[in-house]
Amino acid sequence: MDNKTTETAIFAGGCFWCTEAFFTELKGVEKVVSGYIGGTTKNPTYKQVCTGNTGHAEAIQITFNPDEVAYEDLLEIFFATHDPTTLNRQGADVGTQYRSEIFYTTKEQKNKAENFIKLLIDQNIFDNKIVTKISEATVFYPAEDYHQDYYAENSEQHYCRMVIAPKMEKLKKNYKSKLKE
Repeated sequence: MDNKTTETAIFAGGCFWCTEAFFTELKGVEKVVSGYIGGTTKNPTYKQVCTGNTGHAEAIQITFNPDEVAYEDLLEIFFATHDPTTLNRQGADVGTQYRSEIFYTTKEQKNKAENFIKLLIDQNIFDNKIVTKISEATVFYPAEDYHQDYYAENSEQHYCRMVIAPKMEKLKKNYKSKLKE
């Protein structure tokens, strides 16, 4: 067994079904878990988080090999696959559980996230103000089993075909070199 190092990145960028699908495809990403973070309710359920009263965001926890994919690459995909300028909303999904937030697991990730957002602002990448928060990671609660690998398991479902599939095509077109074979 080789002893390669892995790191953890945690992003909230709307519905975790969408965000999970993108990161699963990236080279260097070993595991993506959908879950909840940033709130006060211990061991929250999907039903509880959907109320918007738990303080948790739908998020993904990414285990990645930094020798194969840089944290900055993950940030690039994160910002390319959701709208970081809409507060507590992604498309038709509305509520604090759909906020744009980066939960850093190291001070280095915090610095990289701050620098990345500054770069996006300096280059006027978005027409509106970026509202993505950067917060220290707290307890990450994995979502129920039926939320894991949702797109892979349910790609024919209406939501997946209408919302996720077009974004996946864009990802495959624009980031081909960063995707697994």
